[in-house]
Amino acid sequence: MVDLAVTETLVLRFADVGVATYASLRVVGEPSRSVSWVLEEPHLQAACDELDLALPDPRNGETAGEAIERALRTGALADHDSELELARGLGAGLIGIDGWQLLADCVTSPRAALFVTPSPRLARVPWGQLAMPGPDGLRLMELRATVGWSARRDRPAVLVLDPRIPGQRPDSALGSVLGRPSPRSALARHFAPLVDAGQVLPAASTPEELFRRTDIDRHWLAQACASEPARLLYVGHASAAEGGVGHADRAALHLAEGCAFTAADVMAAGLAIPPRVALLACASGGDYRFDEATGLVAAMVLGGAQLVTATLWSLPTTAGYRRFASGPTELVVDPMAETVAGVDLAHCEQDAGIAVNRWQRTQLRRWRDGDVTASPLYWAALATFAVDGAR
Repeated sequence: MVDLAVTETLVLRFADVGVATYASLRVVGEPSRSVSWVLEEPHLQAACDELDLALPDPRNGETAGEAIERALRTGALADHDSELELARGLGAGLIGIDGWQLLADCVTSPRAALFVTPSPRLARVPWGQLAMPGPDGLRLMELRATVGWSARRDRPAVLVLDPRIPGQRPDSALGSVLGRPSPRSALARHFAPLVDAGQVLPAASTPEELFRRTDIDRHWLAQACASEPARLLYVGHASAAEGGVGHADRAALHLAEGCAFTAADVMAAGLAIPPRVALLACASGGDYRFDEATGLVAAMVLGGAQLVTATLWSLPTTAGYRRFASGPTELVVDPMAETVAGVDLAHCEQDAGIAVNRWQRTQLRRWRDGDVTASPLYWAALATFAVDGAR
């Protein structure tokens, strides 16, 4: 869901048909307010290629380190001007002028909620980042929506923070995402009030006990979810299903156990997923890359989640950022920790979708003002998926 206040609801849908992709934008309940357009193959491929070149996923034989270095130093998301050019290019290439006009009409008064259903080829597009035509570069995420909160808001939160995968060294491919636990770290300070209030699962006496645990496997997670928590925050590794295979349910989370916990496993286990879920892991929000969107987001929704925030691509780890980022602050800045804390705080608010979007807009303003540490490799990767009403 892209954050646009809520009286009208719009649906933007894409469908791949042969060599073309068809798009439509409609206002729910008002059939006369609908527009459609066609994305021809050359323009669509150019847009997809431009985005892929900006992301920290290995291409053409690159190592993971080379891909992160490219994204942080020379990619389109590495500086303000090239990022804005990418956002404008994607906006012009993927949304027709009639579509932008209808969006503009709906966000004046009253505002509206916009739901996007991308085709498999467009599953990694950060829709909220797209810039509207015009000199000010207004983004789709700056247009705004709401999502309900449940009676569980005062219950504990399940925190799965960088679980230790058996047999993996901290610096290996499935090693540490957040770095060595420390009581002085930004995230330890962030979670300290919850620990002091006894509002976290697993129970911990100090915040650093929440990180790099060896006991958080699928059985523990099932028991934790069965205790009716308010929300779930997962920060760690995810394995994206291969697009060519065509099985979205092979996407998986890695817990403190030898086997990955696939989306199919989550659905089969019948976990009682809490109302709100954040999956800050590699391409955890890639459901729409497949004709059957049955990935990790769908598994969470089918388990009971009303709102899921996930990522469209791999986020550089704390160590990866500090190794390749340029500038004098690379050793002290931790945009991964900022992202975790920002999403966690947003999921505590009444309108979590709006709150995530608000945090993204704050990062966008920092980026516009020249703060290179507010990298769009992090904030633009977030996508929030929502379903209406209690399940």
